[in-house]
Amino acid sequence: MRTAAFLYPWDVVGDPDAARRIAGLGVQQVTLAAAYHSTRALTPRHPRHRVVTARHAAVLYPPDAERWAGRALRPYPQEWTAGPDPFGEAARALTDAGLEVHSWVVLAHNGRLGAEHPAIAVRNAYGDRYPWAPCIARPEVRAYLRDLAAEAATRPGARGTELESCGWYGLAHLHAHDKISGVPLSGAAQYLMSLCFCEVCEAGYGGLGVRAQDVRGAVVRALEPVWTGAGGSEGASGGRAGEWRGVEKLLGAELSGLIRGWRDAAARTLRREVVAAVRSAAGDRFRVLLHADPAPHRCGANVGADPADVLADTDGVVVPCTGDDAARTDALTPFAAVRTHPATPDAPVLAANLTIVTAMGGSPGTLAADAAHAAALGAGELRLYHAGLAGDGDLAAVRRELATVRRNTARNSVA
Repeated sequence: MRTAAFLYPWDVVGDPDAARRIAGLGVQQVTLAAAYHSTRALTPRHPRHRVVTARHAAVLYPPDAERWAGRALRPYPQEWTAGPDPFGEAARALTDAGLEVHSWVVLAHNGRLGAEHPAIAVRNAYGDRYPWAPCIARPEVRAYLRDLAAEAATRPGARGTELESCGWYGLAHLHAHDKISGVPLSGAAQYLMSLCFCEVCEAGYGGLGVRAQDVRGAVVRALEPVWTGAGGSEGASGGRAGEWRGVEKLLGAELSGLIRGWRDAAARTLRREVVAAVRSAAGDRFRVLLHADPAPHRCGANVGADPADVLADTDGVVVPCTGDDAARTDALTPFAAVRTHPATPDAPVLAANLTIVTAMGGSPGTLAADAAHAAALGAGELRLYHAGLAGDGDLAAVRRELATVRRNTARNSVA
């Protein structure tokens, strides 16, 4: 079972043992960040530091000055990892260790961009801006994301790419000193708080025959019981399908369907434009995967997408699968149901993304069992989040468990 581990360039740059250590886990690939959002990351084994603070979203390579000259929306260079091209330096070390490198590109998640250009950010029904969430319906945002993907995905040394946040972002965000959990929000309420009412989205609703002010009013009225404590449980059970039933209960099936149609179309066309831009820059043999969730209404890093559409547009998906068997089943089954037989050479990739950091809710000690369950559901590859963040004990468990995965794979192939 092909397995890849996520890494940041700063996990490798300046650590001469990092690439060998990752190869020793038993993985075949590293998915290496080329464009990433702000973060504070532990580096538990690095000889020079223990914490890296990426103060803002940035590219981890030198951006092409000619491509971005004179443009208001442009990528920010990084300043926290030594050297002119951290991605390139890390990619070379990993390749020399026998690992295949694919780029990891975060797109519509950029707090500095939205702070410096507030007009591009998602604006909720109350008028609040989400600077971390550029609105993907806006032409200037789409142009920026297309060019960023084409540049960041196709870095020298990369054999493919995995695109994160290639769709709608919304309320949910790992924000510094976050204070929004005082009122619990169901999945349906999270969705309503993630709807955008910038002028482009308002015009989009109008094109569907509904006035933007009527949509906004309906959303505010639907959310009022949440703030008063008289509601907010809609969609709290029943998984992804239950969330959407909760939205329909709050807004009505007709209005919620119109809104979703507008947003789904914007996400679908963006995805196709971005994938086309990457393939134009890299060629058809360059593998393009999307971090995706099978519920089209969901927002965030794993963008909601119709399984049939996304598997037709890309070479496959990376699906969040951390949790119990029921969570994996809910996440993987919709993709597996529309995919051609996994043994077919051109079948789309279905990769199960499992957290291997115990302190982040992962379970590295059950990796082999979780991988077997994911494989039974149709997954043909694994992603491990995150080899740079994991402690030594977690990595030791990963080595043991991946050895079991290899034995099980060999046994099954013989059988």
